[in-house]
Amino acid sequence: MNDLGLFFQTGWHHIVGWDALDHILFIIALTALYLLKNWKQVLILVTAFTIGHSLTLALSVYDLVPVNERLVEFLIPLTIAATAIFNFVVKDLSTNSVWLNYFFALFFGLIHGLGFANTIRFMLSSDQHIGMPLLSFNLGLEIGQIIIVTGILLVSFVVVTLLRVNQTWWIRCLSGIALLMSIKMMAERLT
Repeated sequence: MNDLGLFFQTGWHHIVGWDALDHILFIIALTALYLLKNWKQVLILVTAFTIGHSLTLALSVYDLVPVNERLVEFLIPLTIAATAIFNFVVKDLSTNSVWLNYFFALFFGLIHGLGFANTIRFMLSSDQHIGMPLLSFNLGLEIGQIIIVTGILLVSFVVVTLLRVNQTWWIRCLSGIALLMSIKMMAERLT
């Protein structure tokens, strides 16, 4: 059971730790379009991200997906930039744009999962089954994401609903911050 606690903590720190800025920026960009009243859609969104993340973790543990760490470390901020740019382009949360956002979360979750693949592979012993450790890791990740998303949605509620800031402006503000920081990360990771 201690191993499960370790994997839970690792998943938790993977999303809320000091070195988790790329994941936090992705979540900010992913949820910038939504308000507190859309919490169910956002929950599905972050769960889609976790599913993608989990899939590549599992595939990479079994060496079914090769991991080029340098490429993946560049692609992660690229996913943040793409999501932020999408937020500038989308005009409303129609059914098509919501499904496209779900696709981004799932597909980009695949890329983010590759970023942690080598670490989790080293944590598992060669004869250990990955089911429970991966589930435990993902529970820590999912709970961390839900806490971050809750914080973002509460701040958005205060800014848009209570302070009456234009929602489009707020979306562009959050997306702009995520975009600028992701560009900085991409530039750093190219050198």
